[in-house]
Amino acid sequence: MPKVSAEHRAARREQIVDAMLRCVARDGFHKTTMAAVISESGLSAGAVYLYFRSKDELIRAIAELVVGEGLSVVTDSSADDVPPPHQVLAAALERVVALGEERGVDVHRVALQAWAEAARNPEIRAIYAREGERGRAVWATYAEQAIAAGHLPADASPVRVAHALIGLIPGFMVQRLVFEDLTPAGYVAGLAGLMGT
Repeated sequence: MPKVSAEHRAARREQIVDAMLRCVARDGFHKTTMAAVISESGLSAGAVYLYFRSKDELIRAIAELVVGEGLSVVTDSSADDVPPPHQVLAAALERVVALGEERGVDVHRVALQAWAEAARNPEIRAIYAREGERGRAVWATYAEQAIAAGHLPADASPVRVAHALIGLIPGFMVQRLVFEDLTPAGYVAGLAGLMGT
């Protein structure tokens, strides 16, 4: 039996995650079943279950993907040349929007469905809480750097700044659902205005 390459396994995994994203964007998490994901992926049930044993595992993969994409921009901010908060937030939002464009799905629609599901399902809430803790730590580290760089007041609390910046992300997602012309740059221009920068 020929060995399956790591690239092939990664491509199959991405194919299944993309199918899940499309199903959730269309039908929501609650109505999306493993059977729907299998059908959407074009793969056999055995192939899908080889990579994901349950819907919760797929939800975890989506949470890790979306959060990871946004956080990658924050962690890439150099400690030597720390951009101001509105620029980092814009870059994170642009990366998430680009992720949706690359995958052909409205990530903001999926995010809203995920949060709604987390409100009713303790297992999903636990998945998002783990990712949220990771996000809070990354944003708090950025806030420490932004304080040191003079972008924020010296007595600002990095954790409180992190919570405020994280809170702006769902705000963008909700508004993007209603105002399709809203861009990350336009959204964070308001933050820059509030900060007087």
